[in-house]
Amino acid sequence: MTDAERDESATGDAAAGLADRLTLPDDADEAEAAAIAAAVSAHIRDQEAAAAATAAESDEESWQEKRWGFAGRVESLQRRTVRVRDGTPTDAWSAAGRTDRL
Repeated sequence: MTDAERDESATGDAAAGLADRLTLPDDADEAEAAAIAAAVSAHIRDQEAAAAATAAESDEESWQEKRWGFAGRVESLQRRTVRVRDGTPTDAWSAAGRTDRL
């Protein structure tokens, strides 16, 4: 069995399982039921992909939670105010080495 055949059978199994859980119109024939199940399955798959992409983005380290704390630390240690920009390295050692440029 090739990968394409395996994907098709998995999609077919998922659509068949989904069709069992859906409430379809009584007058829908097999082709209409299959089309409805395929559309709902594609919608669910798109939502899962979007959720995975959002989760991947949130895993990236950023200054969102730490920006003001780092600026306060620089202010207390160096007696000057700085603005931590988005492009500032998120690694604490690298950022500390560049405080003269903030």
